[in-house]
Amino acid sequence: MPKQTTYLVQAFTAGCGLALNAERAIPCKSAEAAQRLAERMAPTKLGIVAFSTSANAELGEYDDEPIILFKMGRLPEQFE
Repeated sequence: MPKQTTYLVQAFTAGCGLALNAERAIPCKSAEAAQRLAERMAPTKLGIVAFSTSANAELGEYDDEPIILFKMGRLPEQFE
């Protein structure tokens, strides 16, 4: 089975103190769709990121780092 790429939009809201709360990730059909969705949601979120990741679950091969398509606002270290 070849690697499959997943496109996701992850939004963040304020938690306790300086903590961030991750909302449920939203899957998208393409990189363009993920970027457009993140851009539309950005004004209402503390932070938002659209990214892709690839994996071959059968072989246990996963990307080490996501590919950032769009980001705005305050984000966890992994997306900086």
